[in-house]
Amino acid sequence: MTDCGSRYYLTINKRCVKVPVALSSMAGITDASYALLRKENIGIAFIGGFSVDEPTMNAGAKMADEGRHEFICGDPVSCIRDEVKKFEGSDVICGINIRGTSPKSYLDVYSAVGKDVIYEVDAHCRQEAMINAGAGEYLLKNTDTLADIVRALNEAGAYVSVKFRAGVSSNDSSLARLLWKAGADILHVDLMDFGSSKLKEIRNSCPLKIIANNSMNTFERVKEMFSHGADMVSLARNADNETLERLRVSIEEYADESGWYNAPKQLCRGGDLRGLAFCCMPIKQCPLIPALKKTGMSPKKFHDLKVSLAENTPLSSGESTCFGSLVWCCKSSTPCMFRDISLKQAGLSHQEYMRLKRRLSEGIIEKVFDERSEEESC
Repeated sequence: MTDCGSRYYLTINKRCVKVPVALSSMAGITDASYALLRKENIGIAFIGGFSVDEPTMNAGAKMADEGRHEFICGDPVSCIRDEVKKFEGSDVICGINIRGTSPKSYLDVYSAVGKDVIYEVDAHCRQEAMINAGAGEYLLKNTDTLADIVRALNEAGAYVSVKFRAGVSSNDSSLARLLWKAGADILHVDLMDFGSSKLKEIRNSCPLKIIANNSMNTFERVKEMFSHGADMVSLARNADNETLERLRVSIEEYADESGWYNAPKQLCRGGDLRGLAFCCMPIKQCPLIPALKKTGMSPKKFHDLKVSLAENTPLSSGESTCFGSLVWCCKSSTPCMFRDISLKQAGLSHQEYMRLKRRLSEGIIEKVFDERSEEESC
């Protein structure tokens, strides 16, 4: 059996993710017992949301009185700690979705629970009581507070996710960059009325892990999200074991068949910046040139970067290809006789080729955002 490390190469909080499907939090529903009933088909479970300070606890009580499901705990920190302990011995990574109004609210939970879980800042709840308390979507309109929370958790040593709904902030690209700079590790994005173009916009704005949420209950939808920048998908209302198992099996089969489960579309076909791994030499007017301009990378620098990243790897071979090296070749799903001849000569399968392209993409993206970070700090 193929282990998760060689299938997805996906690590979250220093743990291998066995399947890139997560449970999203649902107030009053998603707890450890709920998650562990689905443990065979998920990689991460975000439990909660948990209200952890006086303003959010009061808001949660009001929402419960109005008929909503809520986790009502007299001592929320102890409640969370007890829930987290139930995941011990499980291969499901636990995340805690937290509703708080200040950095201290989150740090109090972190000091009691420790580093082994993901701390998810709930900037997603749109209930009026929670917004008026200064949590949930309030944080998307008051991003200085949101950034302060993320920064405090990061500096304390926590692995941080931020859950938010696309289109609520005035600019999702700016929000993504802000959260990246503040120290977030994951963006958990409810795409709501948006499709893959919004996901690509966020993907091209930061190098963080991205979990796509909302209506991820068919493999076709999941595959579309993977090809536009998602590292994982998450489910809430449709997270029954039948649906989850169907997704898990389909993703596993696709990963084993393709070699890169969330390979991007090629740039010339609407792909995100990860598709730079499939671009040919920058010698003609095509979507590569404006993409490079947006990254601030010159064509020569891009050329030299790809050559250096391919050095001493099988991608540097391929004399029969259009540009004399597999580093400039397209995605394996695109028919190309010359690429396939070179792969055969190098003894590479399509799956091995795509795994090499994935590593190439990681190197390119790392360089792109390292340089962007330096430019923004100047």
